[in-house]
Amino acid sequence: MRAFATGVCVASTYRDTPDGRRHDAVTVNSLGSISLDPPLVSLSFRLGSAFLDDLLATGRWAVSILPASARDTARRLAGPRETRAPHVADLPARPGDRTGALVLAGAGWLECALRDRFDLGDHALVVGDVLATGPDGRPPTLVFLHGRYHAVDDPGSIGVDLSTPGHWGEGI
Repeated sequence: MRAFATGVCVASTYRDTPDGRRHDAVTVNSLGSISLDPPLVSLSFRLGSAFLDDLLATGRWAVSILPASARDTARRLAGPRETRAPHVADLPARPGDRTGALVLAGAGWLECALRDRFDLGDHALVVGDVLATGPDGRPPTLVFLHGRYHAVDDPGSIGVDLSTPGHWGEGI
C-alpha cells in the first residue's frame, strides 16, 4: 500500500469529562467517499485506539483535508494521544457548528455524525453522515506516498466531468 497515494487529513472529535471538553485530533489517510446521496464518508482506526473510543462515545467528528503547507501539523498529530495532546491545544482551529469537533483553519472540511461501525481485522471502519462541509480555497493538497508527505500541484492535470454516469465503472 506504500505505492498508493492517499490524501492526508486530520480527524477530530472530543469527549466531555468532569473537567470540561477534551478535544483530540489525529492524522489519518483513510478517508473514503461512500455515497453522494445521501452523503456518506468513512474512516478507519486501529481497534482499541483512544481516539476511536472518544469518537464512538460522542458519535460526532470532523475531518480537515490538509493543504500541502500543513506537513508539520500532519507530523505532530500522527503519534499517540500523549504526544498529540499539546499540539491539539495549539491548533489553528474552531469547533464546528454542527458537531463541536475541531475544524482546522485553511483546510477543506467535513462535519460528520456516526451512522455505522464495522470491525474488520485489527481496525474499525466508521461510516458517517456528512452534516456540513466547507471550502478549502484550492491550495495544493497534501498526500502520503512511499512513507513521505508530498504536495499535489500539477498544473497539467486533466479534469474529469463526474456529473455523468460511466465513471469508475458506474452505469456501464
